[in-house]
Amino acid sequence: QVKLVESGGGLMQAGGSLRLSCAASGRFFSINAMGWYRQAPGKQRELVADISSGGTTNYADSVKGRFTISRDNAKNTMYLQMNSLKPEDTAVYSCNANVRVVGLSYNYWGQGTQVTVSS
Repeated sequence: QVKLVESGGGLMQAGGSLRLSCAASGRFFSINAMGWYRQAPGKQRELVADISSGGTTNYADSVKGRFTISRDNAKNTMYLQMNSLKPEDTAVYSCNANVRVVGLSYNYWGQGTQVTVSS
């Protein structure tokens, strides 16, 4: 079974920085694309950023220039460096990974980590 565990969330003042991590564990062949999503109260979950196995990245317009997604394939870990945080970045952040398990690929989700940005 594949497990994704996020860490690094918390409370930060506007303008500050946080770094989220998402570590994958379990038995699998490889990890394809990975991504960070967020859901604010009363809103739908949205894609924040994603990254391919080769390192190609994609960002939501709202975080471009402020957030940086990266991954360490050797550690099966993905990161999200969040700078210049704004109150509207407040949400539960979840990681997603498309994981190849013995010939087939499946999507897995982490449990989520709360990010709260105060003004």
